[in-house]
Amino acid sequence: MTTGARTYDRVAGLAVRIEAYELEPLARPAGPEWTRRTTVFRLSGGGETGVGEDVCWDEDDQTHQHAVGPVLDLAGDWTLDELSRHLEGLDLFYGRDPGMPTYRHYRRWAIESAALDLGLRQAGLPLHAVLEREPRPLTFGVSLRLGDPPSAAGVLERIAAYGDVRYKLDAEPTWSEALIAELAATGSVDVIDFKGAYKGTSVDVDTDPVLYARCAEAFPAAWLEDPDLAVPDADAALEPHRDRITWDAPIHSVADVERLAFRPRGLNSKPSRFGPVSALLDFYDFCERQGITLYGGGQAELGPGRGQIQLLAAMFHPDGPNDVAPAGWDQPEFPRTGLPVSPLDPAPAAAGFARRASGT
Repeated sequence: MTTGARTYDRVAGLAVRIEAYELEPLARPAGPEWTRRTTVFRLSGGGETGVGEDVCWDEDDQTHQHAVGPVLDLAGDWTLDELSRHLEGLDLFYGRDPGMPTYRHYRRWAIESAALDLGLRQAGLPLHAVLEREPRPLTFGVSLRLGDPPSAAGVLERIAAYGDVRYKLDAEPTWSEALIAELAATGSVDVIDFKGAYKGTSVDVDTDPVLYARCAEAFPAAWLEDPDLAVPDADAALEPHRDRITWDAPIHSVADVERLAFRPRGLNSKPSRFGPVSALLDFYDFCERQGITLYGGGQAELGPGRGQIQLLAAMFHPDGPNDVAPAGWDQPEFPRTGLPVSPLDPAPAAAGFARRASGT
């Protein structure tokens, strides 16, 4: 990319004709008492269909939009930028507040990514050609929680089955020194996620400065993601490791990066967190100018959204510890053979914002 050029300008004027849209519910059991639900937006026009995935975590937000149906005013001839500005004035949650404010970004991303896919298909062009960024083989890791009580078994079983498997692990205060040592001995952990930036969610983790210090010392090459530095002892525990601290949950825009207490050397990039396509591409531009290393993250996508974030990672940060493993890797009863291994062929579709193996 030419220095100073805005990547978004390459797609802002893309023509998009929307004649109708449909909502496709997806679901997968994610535990004994919970089912992961997402929604695919299918925008159609000019004989083509573009797709994007709404990854809102609240089941009620997902089921409510299906009860309401495809009532949003999306039909018309637009440029991608015109449609994006039009979405600013639409109520994407139909008169209700979403379960979390960030879900507004997630649904906005679903619609804009579907529109981008549709416009590219109508033009007969793949995204990487328009952005002039050739996708490269994609390094990916596997995100796991280690159970209750925690055990390294899931990590060791995947390594035994597939060899060199990389990991992003959610640290818990219940991790013992012995478990940390067992995990460290594998040499496979690229990211430790403390979940300290989540507040008031189902994935909150208590801040444990002792755990922070033990993990920082045991995994000297790993990124240390989303610590809760508002706790003085936790901040002190990680002060010697500040160059490895990275952020995920707080990052939705360039402005969020600029508000951080200190400049990060690396960041986790989850496209759906940014909402508009413009916000994501501006973030990529900013991090490239600032020399900030990126790695990708997912939101347990069940459909085409997974392939889309894999493709973006293959274009913008293919060599990072991208938490975008194909389906199956994170399942308790994972297939012992046949899963795609890292690095992943980016396999961009001939036209659109998709991989040929989209959704894997």
